[in-house]
Amino acid sequence: MPMAAKYIAPVEEVPVEESLAEEQQATSIEEQVASADETVGSAKPQAAPVQESAVAGGTSTTADDGESVRNPVARPEELRLLEALLFASTEPLDEPSLAKRMPEGVDVKAALAQLQADYAMRGVNLVRVASKWTFRTAGDLAWLMTRESIETRRLSRAAIEMLAIIAYHQPVTRAEIEEIRGVVTSKGTLDVLLETGWIRPRGRRKTPGRPLTFGTTEAFLSQFSLEALGDLPGLDELKGAGLLDTRLPGGFAVPSPSDDPALREDEEPLEPGDLELALAPAVEPEKSEES
Repeated sequence: MPMAAKYIAPVEEVPVEESLAEEQQATSIEEQVASADETVGSAKPQAAPVQESAVAGGTSTTADDGESVRNPVARPEELRLLEALLFASTEPLDEPSLAKRMPEGVDVKAALAQLQADYAMRGVNLVRVASKWTFRTAGDLAWLMTRESIETRRLSRAAIEMLAIIAYHQPVTRAEIEEIRGVVTSKGTLDVLLETGWIRPRGRRKTPGRPLTFGTTEAFLSQFSLEALGDLPGLDELKGAGLLDTRLPGGFAVPSPSDDPALREDEEPLEPGDLELALAPAVEPEKSEES
């Protein structure tokens, strides 16, 4: 039986010079890649050395650029507990109430003193009010919380009557106002008119007791759009407006007010403190304690 012939592929011979050239070229490429990696690694920015120094309440990290960054550290647990209790409370808390919620062995008084010192230079301070502790806005920042608003209040009937009497009969004393009205005048009513700025103390009457005399101000004219006191309605105008009874007693007349700011012959100039006295509350005499 004839045997099959075995096929053997011819082997291409490569010259020795070409093989050595290819090996040298591959080695050169690897050296170039390694050199590029070294160049990139050397171009990476290096972290600036830092120096740490211990400071009160934390560590201060200083970089080469001179900037200092404070790293907070853990605070004592009792200070954190007090801070949370006082911050969450809607009312000031006393030491016994705080001590009930603190762990045993904590010196609440010393902890409060430490917490108060920690907040001394902040926008919020820990203050003691009526033997109780609470957080309050720093006193020098109170102007940030100030809000001005205009409150509209209606004058009582007594205040309107008193204002009308002063406007028509000025200068007039409190006793004279009561005589015209026929009732005792409350000091609070007079204070309300003084606070509005529509009336003012003019002087003192040259009579026993030297009572204060009152008159209107420029604010009164501005409020009621009057050019002068002479523009106040007269008797006929008041009747026409229905403000006066048509059946008035004989001889009834409405006085003509004067704008003259000069004191009358029966008035004396005000003394220092008279303006404050007009708004000062009545001082009750002290009662001696009986032993």
